Amino acid sequence: MAHDITLKLADEQATLKLGADFARTLCAGMNVYLHGDLGAGKTTLVRGLLYGLGFVGKVKSPTYTLVEPYQVLINQVNSHLYHFDLYRFMDEEEWDAAGFRDYFNPNSVCLIEWPDKAGSLIPQADIDVCLDLAGEGRNARLIANTTAGKKCLERFLESQ
Repeated sequence: MAHDITLKLADEQATLKLGADFARTLCAGMNVYLHGDLGAGKTTLVRGLLYGLGFVGKVKSPTYTLVEPYQVLINQVNSHLYHFDLYRFMDEEEWDAAGFRDYFNPNSVCLIEWPDKAGSLIPQADIDVCLDLAGEGRNARLIANTTAGKKCLERFLESQ
């Protein structure tokens, strides 16, 4: 059973491809935490993931809005995908007032950049994706934390 996958990504195109390939293995209800320094490729990965799910349009970083919602097909089912960027997140009251807690449900996928900023406000990650700069490219590590996450990474390996 796949619990941990490490990949070398040569360039931005490889990061986009990883996102697109990973998208085809996701299931609604999953939470994916995205870790990495500024410029490590977190939003690029999300862009590739959204394009892999058939989204057409601009994918922007939710740095100032905290979340960008998308309507996508996941396993041929209309679903919500929420891309959070919690880099500027400061206040638990802001979380509750915005109703973000409701975004984490069995019909959506939540991708969270800077999840450590939310502490215990967000549910456990099914998968942690860690991106690190490596010269011109990146190193990516995908770590499954739940049964759903392990099944997702198994599907990912089978598709490679």
